[in-house]
Amino acid sequence: MKETKIFSKNSTFQKFEVLKTNRNKRYRYNEFLVEGVRSLNEAVKNNWKIKSFLYDKSDLSDWAQDMIKRVNTDVNFCLTPDLMKELSGKEDTSELMAIIEMREDKLDQVILSPNPFIVLFDRPSNKGNLGTMIRSCDALGADMLIITGHSVDLYDTDVVVSAMGSFFNLPVIRISDNKALFEYIDRLRNKYPDFVTIGTTAHKEYPIYSANLTSPLMLMMGNETMGLNKAFKEYCDLLCTIPMSEKSYATSFNVSCAASILMYEITRQRGMNEMR
Repeated sequence: MKETKIFSKNSTFQKFEVLKTNRNKRYRYNEFLVEGVRSLNEAVKNNWKIKSFLYDKSDLSDWAQDMIKRVNTDVNFCLTPDLMKELSGKEDTSELMAIIEMREDKLDQVILSPNPFIVLFDRPSNKGNLGTMIRSCDALGADMLIITGHSVDLYDTDVVVSAMGSFFNLPVIRISDNKALFEYIDRLRNKYPDFVTIGTTAHKEYPIYSANLTSPLMLMMGNETMGLNKAFKEYCDLLCTIPMSEKSYATSFNVSCAASILMYEITRQRGMNEMR
């Protein structure tokens, strides 16, 4: 294992900083910076390519030492305590950080379950919402999450942190070409004759609990401010809503909250269907 020591804010350390803060530089290097025990464990478990570990060699737990020893990396970096503290986004400095290689965005390479359940998030504009969406998709059994259009950066540190370990367990595919997306949906419809696309709206449309959600489907969630793209709405087989109390002042849910409710209803119906 090759190890390089970093004692100052040299060009290598500055690269670590931009991987954390600069979207354009992240994509130029095709790498992103990750910290947190849960995230690192899941990244290794799910075979993400760990390019480097960053650590203060004088302060490592048995877990960190084992991680460094058993994971094959290109080169590791030993930093001073002050540099680790400056780089860490946590109140208590992380003992171990990693530089991880981004994955390619290829829809057809995602292995779907026999009864596919796919979620689409149209142009997410809030990092926390995207991270929470990833976590909910993972928790509620979605096969993958598709992100469309110009959105917040999937590999932003805040997204990774808010998704927790789910970031590395759930396939998340970014796609900017609607034509490619619609072609993929058409292929799913050919493969699964009962495949349906369900759009979401804040308006009083079809109640989600009245829809049949037991067949292969794609759930489309709209942008936080503008809702679901018109082209996507027109491509949907059904537009659904979450009924709200008539006494409520609120007219809609936060998108990640709404997604969790909708996905729970999908898993509830499928669970009930399997019990019959």
